[in-house]
Amino acid sequence: MVKVLRLIVPAAIVAAGIAWVMTAPKTVAEDAFASPEGGEVARGETVFRAAGCGTCHAAPGAEGDDKLVLAGGQSFPSPFGAFTAPNISPDPDHGIGEWSLQDLANALLHGVSPEGVHYFPAFPYTSYTHMGDRDIVDLYAYLQTLPASSAPSQPHEVGFPFNIRRSLGGWKFLFLKDDWVMDGNDLGAELTRGRYLVEALGHCAECHTPRNALGGLDRSRWMAGAPDPSGKGTIPALTPDKLSWSATDIAYYLESGFTPEFDSAGGHMAAVVENTSRLPAEDRAAIAAYVKALPVPVAASTGY
Repeated sequence: MVKVLRLIVPAAIVAAGIAWVMTAPKTVAEDAFASPEGGEVARGETVFRAAGCGTCHAAPGAEGDDKLVLAGGQSFPSPFGAFTAPNISPDPDHGIGEWSLQDLANALLHGVSPEGVHYFPAFPYTSYTHMGDRDIVDLYAYLQTLPASSAPSQPHEVGFPFNIRRSLGGWKFLFLKDDWVMDGNDLGAELTRGRYLVEALGHCAECHTPRNALGGLDRSRWMAGAPDPSGKGTIPALTPDKLSWSATDIAYYLESGFTPEFDSAGGHMAAVVENTSRLPAEDRAAIAAYVKALPVPVAASTGY
């Protein structure tokens, strides 16, 4: 027994050390965003709209200009618990007013806080990891122009073991990918832009793609529809076997909220349309082109 323990204990220590290293938060290079050049606020607003920042981080029930006060507080249910959007206004105490550009880059690209702690993937950094450096710089510039809020961020309601932040390093190892789902370097300008808007900024797959038992996106059923995380209803598929709209129909829906069947966007999608309606027309056309180019998934959606 002693001999067995002499073998097991060192092996366990080595395994624990490897796990600790593998789950460590990763960050951008220290000089990655050291350029003295400032961002363009106007471009930053476009990134803000495309990424839907205000949709999640405005206070519950906010209307009009109050939607630009990113006080947080909205709750997002999931099979793992309820996640509450934090205050990301420029307030130095309760928001992100003290964040550097590198802090924002680490949050968006790696899901890591300024304190070096993993963020829960309810914050869609699995999509934002594709963001270009210039968009991050411009978004940072725009966020600094928004009103500050002193509302404290509210805690998440996530129980054990899902509340173990370090374990998210293992989750990221499995599911935080830096490759595109719609692959290829010969997509053309419009499809390439559409891919960026859908897979990166718009993070459309976070809702429209089913997840596995660990909450990772099932890429084999990309955009194939999924159960609503609230447990009520389903989020529709966008693949060509389920969505028969033309590219013109899709672009018009993203501008007006009206469907070819004379219905209108509701629920969370109404907020998405509020953002896409403010994008350039060519961006809505690019999103539509991407959706029309989606392949039929290999399996039907079964959800979490």
